[in-house]
Amino acid sequence: VLQMDWFRRDTPSLSSFDLEGVVDLIKSGKAKNIITLAGAGISTAAGIPDFRSSSSGIYDNLEEFNLPYPMAVFSLDYFKTNPKPFFEVARRLYRPHAKPTLTHYFVRLLHEKTLLRRHYTQNVDDLERLSGLPEDKFVEAHGTFHTGHCQQCHKEHTFEYMRDQIIRKEVPKCSANCNGVVKPDVVLFGENLPRKFYTRLSSDFSACDLLLIMGTSLQVLPFAGLIHRVGPRVPRLYLNREYSEDDQTGFISFIMRFMVAGFRRHPLRWGRSDNTRDVFVRGDTDSSVLKLTELLGWEEELLNMKKTTDEELELLQSTLPTSDISS
Repeated sequence: VLQMDWFRRDTPSLSSFDLEGVVDLIKSGKAKNIITLAGAGISTAAGIPDFRSSSSGIYDNLEEFNLPYPMAVFSLDYFKTNPKPFFEVARRLYRPHAKPTLTHYFVRLLHEKTLLRRHYTQNVDDLERLSGLPEDKFVEAHGTFHTGHCQQCHKEHTFEYMRDQIIRKEVPKCSANCNGVVKPDVVLFGENLPRKFYTRLSSDFSACDLLLIMGTSLQVLPFAGLIHRVGPRVPRLYLNREYSEDDQTGFISFIMRFMVAGFRRHPLRWGRSDNTRDVFVRGDTDSSVLKLTELLGWEEELLNMKKTTDEELELLQSTLPTSDISS
């Protein structure tokens, strides 16, 4: 059901359908409730592999687990039967020295300029926290490795508790001695998204006056459907390497195209004659964000923020255990 405030007369419009048009909008002061949507593309510069990509190497040598199909490793039903493959993939994904990218810091900069309504991310890499973005300003739509819960007694455990066991190639067990498996709070196929994802939607997206979509191929529902939650006149800026719907191959791509075939044919109106609000910038998100901040006059602030925070993280991360992902 469309809300009447979606059609409010004060919805801002773009002076041009390019990055400069978005910059003009922000500089005008009419974009005060910006929502950012992010996918795996904003973290690749940090060395975080896209777990859905067959080229990442994290699925190599999993034959010993006799998976019924490759993505079973992310199925809740299969996890309950055999959690070992999931934790092996988690071990291979672990990057103890990963630091937030320019795009992560850009989101924090929007917050510090009181322009950020909320940041919604598909990622589970915890880089939003490391960037210094306050926890109430972001929603991890697909969960997080930051915490985990025992599947028997539901006791909460920290990432550090799980990490030490995962690195040793062990299945994390509950500290309460109930012998339950501790599952990270990431969303597996067959699980509901976090409650926080749904409770924020209505108020956030009805207030949104600029939507920034970064590093996501808009393939996975319900996250991909968020681009349609803003009002019909709200400008949408899409930063990604590819605009095409066919930017993934293999089993997961087939399933997702089947599930959202009608939805994904034209997720945005960029490039169409009837486009009145959409902008697409092709390239990696860090390069696009850097150009955006240059045009806004924020480049020095962004680079200083990254330098200062990265130096602090370097000290903290220097003592962290590592995992030999080749073994």
